[in-house]
Amino acid sequence: MECHHFAAGRCRSCNWLEQPLADQVAAKEHGVRELLAPWPDVAWLAPVRSRESGFRNKAKMVVSGSIEQPVLGILDGEGHGVDLRDCPLYPAELAAAFGPLTEFVTRAALAPYELAARRGELKYLLVTLSPDGELMVRWVLRSTEPLARIQKHLPWLREQLPQLRVASVNIQPEHKAILEGEREIVLTEAQTLRMELDGVGLHLRPQSFFQTNTEIATALYRQARAWVAEVAPTSLWDLYCGVGGFALHCAAPGRAVHGVELSAEAARSAATTAAELGLDVTFEAGDATAWAIAQPTAPELVVVNPPRRGIGPELAGWLERSDARAVLYSSCNAVTLARDLAAMPTLRPERAVLLDMFPHTGHYEVLTLLRRT
Repeated sequence: MECHHFAAGRCRSCNWLEQPLADQVAAKEHGVRELLAPWPDVAWLAPVRSRESGFRNKAKMVVSGSIEQPVLGILDGEGHGVDLRDCPLYPAELAAAFGPLTEFVTRAALAPYELAARRGELKYLLVTLSPDGELMVRWVLRSTEPLARIQKHLPWLREQLPQLRVASVNIQPEHKAILEGEREIVLTEAQTLRMELDGVGLHLRPQSFFQTNTEIATALYRQARAWVAEVAPTSLWDLYCGVGGFALHCAAPGRAVHGVELSAEAARSAATTAAELGLDVTFEAGDATAWAIAQPTAPELVVVNPPRRGIGPELAGWLERSDARAVLYSSCNAVTLARDLAAMPTLRPERAVLLDMFPHTGHYEVLTLLRRT
């Protein structure tokens, strides 16, 4: 992939860009296999490769510059704005929204926030694209002061972007480089963006997490569904479930499915999808580890999709002692995956596949099926 920002040294986020994509994937898989070498019987599927460009469904843009000349992108080492509206990672449908959104900053007089000077209002612009081409736009502000102006000019923006479905304001008052705050004000009738993956329309609320590569996320859930079907459990938990991707893709008649997610917004999103699809799948907000270890019994299969720190010794130990006969582990960090596997010696990894969720970087997703020996 060619990128003039990378070539000019303006943006080095894609720090593996100089390697051919095939070499990137091979290096990632080699690294993961090395970490999982203590389990030599793992059957590895061929890695799932991403497109080189246009794969991101979400833009996280720092807003800098001025009201008259806003800059959407990142800040360089000296704190100056770098315009990344033409970043090749964004699909055309997403990139086309940046022009009207830039003009909206001027129309609504949204002063870009200056971290060093502690002045201004608009910190970030977060834009998500659904597979159907609809958009969710979020303005991250220091306070509610610009809210009335955003509401006033929102009809103009909807004329320019008829695909805009959800618009919201997030309030992040701290003078820190924190992406978002706790308070969210939705400005549209629609509360969720529908992410259609393999016939499952996952509802995404403004503060819900979703994988940034839609095609690879689809492949991830498709593989999970296939492996779960082989195990054929009558009961399943989806821990760290997010918006319910694994739980909802793996639901089946006669199978009791329950998801637990720390984010209340994400749990509500998952429940909305389950109700829309008529699935008997339940969700609740809570700490996945604390919830699981408080249960008297385990289901037949447990899906875990933790953050980079992994599931940790407490949950790994509980799973090892439980009567669950299988675990499906989706990991973005094979270092912690290997550590957690070592803590569950009777749950042996049987199959694994690497998915190139984040091309041009050292990051990835790896899905592993564990069976009780």
